[in-house]
Amino acid sequence: MRKVVILVGGIASVLALSACGSGGGLNRSRPDEFAVARQAPLVIPPDYALVPPQPGAARPQDGTAAQQALDALFGGPAPRSATETSTLSAAGRDIAGAGIRSEAGDPKTVVVEKGSTTRDIVAAPEGDGQAARVATPSGQ
Repeated sequence: MRKVVILVGGIASVLALSACGSGGGLNRSRPDEFAVARQAPLVIPPDYALVPPQPGAARPQDGTAAQQALDALFGGPAPRSATETSTLSAAGRDIAGAGIRSEAGDPKTVVVEKGSTTRDIVAAPEGDGQAARVATPSGQ
């Protein structure tokens, strides 16, 4: 009985392995993915209006990397409309200083004194306020 079981198991495994190698397993018919999309025919442009570059002339694509990045991100300088130009002129664009940040830190710049409370608020240490206390004046 033992020999019959081994013989039947061997025949079953041979049949199972032989089924894997037949045409129904790995060699099945698949669709051709290159046959799905049609390729457009090549078209030759009718006019070759390309002008050869002038010797010694500057290349139009030359520029700094920073300027090329800014042009790619923001599209370069945009033309201003007449309304925007007149609004900027009325706001004083013509008389505005180019280095306003350096002028604001100049000791000759006139500033308005806001008082000690504003100075204390600006000079206060950063934090979440958990350890904040109310300071009472020394006379009370």
